[in-house]
Amino acid sequence: MIACLIVPGFELRAALRGRPGLALVPAALSPVPGTEPLIGPVTAAAEAAGVQPGMRMGEALATCPQLVLVEQDPSAVEREWEGVLRRLEDSGFAVDPEEPGRVYFETKGVERLYGGLEAALERALASVGTAWDPRAGAAQRRFAALAAASVARPGQALVVSAGKEEGFLAPLPLSLLPLPADRYAELEGLGVRRLGELAALPGGAVAERLGREGRQAWGLARGGASGRVRGRRPASELVEALEFPEAVGNELTLRRAFGSLLDRLLARPERAGRPFRKVALSARVVGGGSWRRTVTLREPTADRARLRAALGPKLLEIPAPAVELRLEAVELSESVGQQLELVKPVGDEVQARLSDGLRQVRASTGSGSVVAVVEVAPWSRIPETRALFVPRDE
Repeated sequence: MIACLIVPGFELRAALRGRPGLALVPAALSPVPGTEPLIGPVTAAAEAAGVQPGMRMGEALATCPQLVLVEQDPSAVEREWEGVLRRLEDSGFAVDPEEPGRVYFETKGVERLYGGLEAALERALASVGTAWDPRAGAAQRRFAALAAASVARPGQALVVSAGKEEGFLAPLPLSLLPLPADRYAELEGLGVRRLGELAALPGGAVAERLGREGRQAWGLARGGASGRVRGRRPASELVEALEFPEAVGNELTLRRAFGSLLDRLLARPERAGRPFRKVALSARVVGGGSWRRTVTLREPTADRARLRAALGPKLLEIPAPAVELRLEAVELSESVGQQLELVKPVGDEVQARLSDGLRQVRASTGSGSVVAVVEVAPWSRIPETRALFVPRDE
């Protein structure tokens, strides 16, 4: 069985850990500065007052004038989520985190340890802690497990028996599907409001009308593809921090502090000469908020100049004077050397390296970030109609 454990509104819950009193009043996670003014998760009191996640900030404040906007705290989210994952791993679960607040794991290896599937799921919920109101679902397929967890009550584990996935999914709403808002509106305009109604449509017609996203959603509505869950690599614990005696907003001072942290991180004996694959730079800013940026390197490296070039420009994005700066090695590479080449690669080897590079870009920036230019009307007098950008996700 594949199990999914979710904590709804995890980002808001993590931001409220230091301000527990706000959990009892109408509160919502404020939007990221510079993005569309849509609020994030909301508390139960805000939901009772008519405020819904995804509302425009002006509409939410008009609906509930007492609404408290909680500043985003990505460092707290990362810290609390890592704590949840480690508690699950300490209980024997090989976790595959998808995002903060959602994690998958297989139960086959722990069912005998805890005396059955339900007991294993109860142990997972207890490991997370009742303060987070976790809920779990289990099924033979990944999406069915997510759907079961989404409809479960806080502290409940819901199991979907093998072969009953489609029947279980049929009455559930389309909002469980990873679709843009305009696609939901388009489907509702066609009279499709449940997963079962979407699954009953011909797959070819759905793909023709909604494209690749629609075809993927249609497959999920029918239960989704089967596959194994692969546990993550153990997280690195290499962290260096520097607390300033007073708030610092000067770029030169921040760069000097970053250089000192980088030297200390490179000198840590636990690194054992291994290069960095993924590094995170975070700051605690004036007012109690935080800022965090994670960088996945094209090639693992421990070269000081390359790391400064990759992370140094991120310091300019810190939104307010910082009272603490942290540098963390999120993931280390297993290799300690680099294989040199005697001859210039050609043919299939070049293509394989190009494909590997494209996979790394997609892993860092998401699906649809790599496109190919395809000529469709080279004779046209209008430059914009001569070629199209086509997503290259294969």
